[in-house]
Amino acid sequence: MGNRYLPMTEADKEEMLAVIGVKSTEALFSDIPKSIRFKRDFHLEETLSEHELKRKMSQLANKNLNLTECNSFLGAGVYEHFIPSVVNHIISRSEFYTAYTPYQPEISQGELQAIFEFQTMIAELTGMDVANSSLYDGGTALGEAVNVSHGHTKLSKILLSKTVHPEYREVVYTYAKGFNLEIVEIDHVNGIIDQKQLESELDENTASVVLQYPNFFGQIEPLEEINHLIKTNSKAIFIASCNPLALSYLTPPGEFGADIVVGDTQVFGIAGQFGGPHCGYFATTKQLMRKVPGRLVGQTHDENGVRGFVLTLQAREQHIRREKATSNICSNQALYALASSVAMVALGKYGLREMAYQNIQKAYYLMEQLKKNGFIIPYSNNFFNEFVVKLDRPIEEINALLLKSNIIGGYDLEKVDTSLKGHMLLAVTELKTKDEMDIFVKELRDIHDQ
Repeated sequence: MGNRYLPMTEADKEEMLAVIGVKSTEALFSDIPKSIRFKRDFHLEETLSEHELKRKMSQLANKNLNLTECNSFLGAGVYEHFIPSVVNHIISRSEFYTAYTPYQPEISQGELQAIFEFQTMIAELTGMDVANSSLYDGGTALGEAVNVSHGHTKLSKILLSKTVHPEYREVVYTYAKGFNLEIVEIDHVNGIIDQKQLESELDENTASVVLQYPNFFGQIEPLEEINHLIKTNSKAIFIASCNPLALSYLTPPGEFGADIVVGDTQVFGIAGQFGGPHCGYFATTKQLMRKVPGRLVGQTHDENGVRGFVLTLQAREQHIRREKATSNICSNQALYALASSVAMVALGKYGLREMAYQNIQKAYYLMEQLKKNGFIIPYSNNFFNEFVVKLDRPIEEINALLLKSNIIGGYDLEKVDTSLKGHMLLAVTELKTKDEMDIFVKELRDIHDQ
């Protein structure tokens, strides 16, 4: 009774070999040269029964910290937000949980409609004309956007702000390598893009300018000014990587003239869970609609006038002529796009705005308490739910001390920029209480006074 599922027996193996006309497993692989075959042992542990394995895995899992036990102020791309209970109820249903690409619309109307609703809400949040059915995560969505800018303009220079998430920037470099794109990183001044350097780098070879809104330091970039710079000095495409929750309160980038808006919907209905999986989105204008990567679900009517949904405008090489393809993305995150859709619907338009408002108010409360206790806030007060605090000890050392009090500190910015030694990026969401924030400030004060 050690196995939940019956393993394959020797009799099963013999029967299968007989059907295909092979006498032994060795004969089955006879075409593979012996010189390249694996001849060593795998050095695996002894097989455990199901009960023993579950107990061992539980013991290992219990060594992990979790947010029900710890007071966390760590964000930097993965956030702890309220997830309505209905989200897991819906995405756990077998018709959604086991669904794959809905190539056959006649049997996939539920899945297609769910994706269509996701696209609609993303388009509304970003202020753009159209959004795709999702991508793997925010980083790959940004990489795809850069490639689209090259494919559309036939230019090769990408101006990438250093205020964009460092991991997203790494993905952009990876994507750009295949097209031999020139990446020029633009420095920041007081936590936002250096507009003078940006203006000096803009030229007739610039394919796109890439910003984050709010940016990696939590600051809100002046998109209107930047859009004016771009459109005045070049034909470049304006790409904004955005936190969609922030867009439920802040002016969407579409209203500032952005051409492509990308990001990650982890903030809607997707738990942190070790940093993934996530769900990326890609929104753009009608002008660029036919170059959208991934999939796009369209609404139509059948011969009886009944509303229906179908896949349309797929821009990868599997579906159109290779030389016209702008992407080789082969899938989307349908299940987590559904999770984000359910979360947005459950919270509603005003609920999302209230959630974003609480993020702002609570982040400002923590910032003010830190300032009252003598801590330095190096950048402006123009932020969403993340900000930087400057401390006089290594952040790695401070975080180790905070952990002893069951507090997960902020992100150590020295990891991505040595000039930011002693700078911590703090995240505050609607789930943070006043008591939790006050305890954090007290612990930080005590560490500082040691």
